[in-house]
Amino acid sequence: MKRVLKWAGAMVVGVVGVLVLASALVYFQSQSRLNRVYSVSPPPVRAAAAAPSPNGGEGLPAGRIGGGVETDSDANRASAPDAGLVAWGEHIAATRGCGDCHGADLGGAVFAEAMPVMRLIGSNLTPGGVGATYSDGDWVRAIRHGVGPDGKGLLFMPSYEYYYLGDEDLAALIAYLKSRPAVTRELPGSAVGPVGRALLVTGKLPLLAAEMIDHDGPRPTAPPKGATVAYGEYLAAGCTGCHGADFSGGPIPGVPPEWPPAANLTPDPETGIGRWSRADFLAAVTEGRRPDGRQLQPQFMPWPNLARFQPDELEALWMYFQTVESRPFGGR
Repeated sequence: MKRVLKWAGAMVVGVVGVLVLASALVYFQSQSRLNRVYSVSPPPVRAAAAAPSPNGGEGLPAGRIGGGVETDSDANRASAPDAGLVAWGEHIAATRGCGDCHGADLGGAVFAEAMPVMRLIGSNLTPGGVGATYSDGDWVRAIRHGVGPDGKGLLFMPSYEYYYLGDEDLAALIAYLKSRPAVTRELPGSAVGPVGRALLVTGKLPLLAAEMIDHDGPRPTAPPKGATVAYGEYLAAGCTGCHGADFSGGPIPGVPPEWPPAANLTPDPETGIGRWSRADFLAAVTEGRRPDGRQLQPQFMPWPNLARFQPDELEALWMYFQTVESRPFGGR
């Protein structure tokens, strides 16, 4: 009996030791990735000589933003950005869903509270928060590369979508962010719990967009704005985070388990939108209404953001999704 108890005790000690060792390994591996410093020196972005009007009009001269954001118009203009540029930046922020994580006023918000997995905080982007200290280069680095001023990767910042944002759109977005009134708000810090660390190490939780981006690679030039397949492909980059690079949908990495899987946006007639009409597509993305009458929940499918797209942007998206390869649901 004593031998059995001695053997059982040794087994327990061994199991505990293995668990401690595994936990330590997970912690140090995850901490190494979270603390990795990226050397990213993005070139300045340039605003258009005339910013597009979010109402579909001619737009107004963009004006010089200064710092790392330049304009093709008169280099000696005042540093204050033009109203047209700021308005187009507001359109970019609204349609790309910046407020979903950073709060409707961009003053910061808790957008994921799921310990022991993670607690994620959308930063206060106004002059009451990071906007008070960010240079134009910091904005470009954070939005396009997912890297903070300290060189570390930003948690759950979807820069793999924004990396392809054209210079003119990015310049307008930065001008808008810099124009916001200061918001003062106390927020806790983001944190990754032990379960989140294990999921990060095993590749189940894509916390660091900076790991997914070729920071030195060529970035495609944005196509001209208009109702074209090319412009639809440009806009659809913002759909890849949930629907996947192939747009075939499936479970979304890193979201709470109660979230439904993303829909299949390919023309597959059985599981995708192959049998949808143009009117069906527009109703889904602007009213949240599927062809079968089911209502899409905005906390999962941000159709209120998409409803702010201009008619030519919506047309471009519809045109593009007709051209992607038909795939069965779930391949992402």
